[in-house]
Amino acid sequence: MKNSQQLLLKKVATIFVMLIGITNQLNAQNKIIPLWNKIPDEIKAADYKENESIKDGKVQSTSLVSIPTLSVFLPAKPKPNQAAVIIFPGGGYQHLAIDKEGTKVAEWFNSLGIAAFVVKYRLPSDKIMKNKNIGPLQDAQEAVRYVRQNAAKYNIDAAKIGILGFSAGGHLASTLATHYDEKTYETTSKVSARPDFSLLIYPVISMQNDITHKGSQISLLGNNPSQELLDSFSNEKKVNAQTPPTFLVHATDDTTVLPENSINFYLALKNNGVPAELHIYEKGGHGFGLGIKDTSKFWTRDCEEWLKSQGYSN
Repeated sequence: MKNSQQLLLKKVATIFVMLIGITNQLNAQNKIIPLWNKIPDEIKAADYKENESIKDGKVQSTSLVSIPTLSVFLPAKPKPNQAAVIIFPGGGYQHLAIDKEGTKVAEWFNSLGIAAFVVKYRLPSDKIMKNKNIGPLQDAQEAVRYVRQNAAKYNIDAAKIGILGFSAGGHLASTLATHYDEKTYETTSKVSARPDFSLLIYPVISMQNDITHKGSQISLLGNNPSQELLDSFSNEKKVNAQTPPTFLVHATDDTTVLPENSINFYLALKNNGVPAELHIYEKGGHGFGLGIKDTSKFWTRDCEEWLKSQGYSN
């Protein structure tokens, strides 16, 4: 009788532990978390209100972001020590394509067994920032620190945290990959903001006038930036041996953000001995998201293979 009672108690305890795990998972699933307790170098502007574009009940894009957030997307069947990707949607540093280059991408990562976090980052603005050049980078650094600090909570391996950026979000991601240890705000955190890998999809990389995306350059650096500022945010010039391994995608016929952005960054990675893979597709133009037509349609398949080869996909 005693043995059967002990067996029953063990079973109850096991079920209880499992229920706690499931509850924790559900509590963490698809939550939206404020990125900061106190936003660094913030200027309060009562007339600066976030503007969302909504279609069929889903936020398609957003602008005038003043309160940055992280949206959490976890796989339906999480495994211990899974990889995570922090996603920066594009939009020329003017708006964020939050659905096409955020939510949909997070769901795709979940299908690969990878946790995902979509960052609604502040867009450069003198109205709400003391220094608009570094406002987005502050959010990007803090996003990596938050995910790494809370890795156990989300069943994430703290050494498998990558970033993905589209277009101007690719500029922010490549800025983070090359400026991760730059002190852009006061923090007591000792947690590294260095991503373990980068995925850059039709990214703006350079601020140099001959190949930059002019709209992104003006939004981030203003109308007449100094050469020093242009060089500082031309990330192909900032690559070193510690820059994270990188997967790059571009289309030859992209006239909005020239493929030279990805090509020059790839060459800088290669010259510094950083593992890198570059896919230049013949057609696709700009802004193809997860792939819609032409030769860029299957970039996600190539990316999945790269993630597997690097040990980041189950």
